[in-house]
Amino acid sequence: MIIFNVTTNIHESAHDQWLKWMQEKHIPEILATQKFSSARIVKVLVEEEMGGVTYSVQYTTDSKDTLEKYYLEDQPRFDKEALELFADKMLSFRTELEVVSEH
Repeated sequence: MIIFNVTTNIHESAHDQWLKWMQEKHIPEILATQKFSSARIVKVLVEEEMGGVTYSVQYTTDSKDTLEKYYLEDQPRFDKEALELFADKMLSFRTELEVVSEH
């Protein structure tokens, strides 16, 4: 199992709009690609020097190959929309994680 993690710091002025967009539009549309089996939003409980609120959004997929398909077929349009809506109000980075074991 692979977890595609997107960590985002969102400026306070855009926080409510961003969170609603994530929950009601962005995540449902990503799940609709059928490349991920689940997603969750978790709030990072560390105050950033730059301010804002930080979240980790974790998408679960079956394999690295499926994630690569997402990068090629879907990610560009999702990135474009996010930048159009929140360009100077958010900072994101991505991490790929492989589940080794669960207990």
